[in-house]
Amino acid sequence: MKASATTQELRPWRPVFTTPRGLPAIICTIVALALWQASVALFDVPAYVIPAPATVAARIYEDLVSGLILPHFWITFVEVIVGFAMAVVLGMGLGVTIGLSPAIDRAIYPLLLAFQTIPKVAIAPLLIIWFGYGLHSKAVMAALIAFFPILVNVIAGLRTTDQRRLLLMKSLRARPLQVFTKVRLPGMLPYLFAGLEVGIVFALIGAIVGEFVGSSVGLGSLIIQRQAVIDVAGVFSVLAYLSVMGLLLSLAVKLIASRTAFWERPPETTNR
Repeated sequence: MKASATTQELRPWRPVFTTPRGLPAIICTIVALALWQASVALFDVPAYVIPAPATVAARIYEDLVSGLILPHFWITFVEVIVGFAMAVVLGMGLGVTIGLSPAIDRAIYPLLLAFQTIPKVAIAPLLIIWFGYGLHSKAVMAALIAFFPILVNVIAGLRTTDQRRLLLMKSLRARPLQVFTKVRLPGMLPYLFAGLEVGIVFALIGAIVGEFVGSSVGLGSLIIQRQAVIDVAGVFSVLAYLSVMGLLLSLAVKLIASRTAFWERPPETTNR
């Protein structure tokens, strides 16, 4: 029985769309595309307003084979990864500090909450002034948007630690570092990965916002360029590549979570 349970827990992870659970999503996507195609043809919608899915698909293929999209895709991808890494370090560091210290919680958390209420789009011009038009300003913008979900989930994970386990470690005269690594950290990991799943998508949004404000390269900049010449099919093509990037990054985080924190899942995350 033990061997069977272990095998079930450690079974190979597969993306949701390769399992029966992903079948409804695939069906809904096909139906939505069919309705889109039929609506455009039935109501004779101009291509400069909403292009047909077939037109968008042709443009996606053209962008790929021409090699035009790949440099922009790579630049945005690097901005997202760098910004997300910064958000993880900052979110985990502050989250652990606040979660373990009520005094620091009372002193710092209200300030962080106040900062979170500021629209990040309003900060983007300042980041351009401070960090320039290159990678740094986009990565910082991505980090600022992705930071808060990670912070909140780390704090929530630490605050929901089973008190009985803490009492047991105390009775065993465990050192604070042992308590953290043996009890608090394992209990926090499911919450952390819930925050990371949201944070990686927010990092992508932050990078695009930064490119909208000031950049000549990247997928966000490409959207602005094509919007200026009313290339709607081209804009839809870039949006499709953005969706692919976001999906792949989210699946990567889910894969790491399934290998790292497979024993437990948090009830309801705080990212709303």
